[in-house]
Amino acid sequence: MLPPHAVPHAFVPLDALPLTPNGKLDRRALPVPSPGAGTSAAHVPPRTEAEELVAEVWQEVLGVDGVGAHDDFFDLGGHSLLATRVIARLRAAVDLAVPLRTLFTHRTVAAFAEAVEAALAAEIDTLSDAAAEELLAAQDAVEGPRPTP
Repeated sequence: MLPPHAVPHAFVPLDALPLTPNGKLDRRALPVPSPGAGTSAAHVPPRTEAEELVAEVWQEVLGVDGVGAHDDFFDLGGHSLLATRVIARLRAAVDLAVPLRTLFTHRTVAAFAEAVEAALAAEIDTLSDAAAEELLAAQDAVEGPRPTP
């Protein structure tokens, strides 16, 4: 019995396995399964700004299109080195340090976006009133003043 991470999630039928001139399996010549191959779940587009940000970063890092809210990072071809790129891109985009292990425990766009929002909220809670005012002023300078309620 295989451990869960070693169970194939997609199958690609081949007439024959590609071989190197030495008769070994040519892994580079194997076709890449299409995203979502082997899954029957309907595509759910990102629903929140956080999900949109995460989906955009994943699309950029993984080189895939149409990442949905329930897509799994590792099923889309992600691995530990690409996970570090995701974390770095998020840090650059929203100036937030998210622990790498978060992506391993929150593998879908929706779950990871929720974890990012929670980390952002926790960071905001640690800000002093003066620091919060500075952030709001900087945001107003970029986006323009917010309407008063």
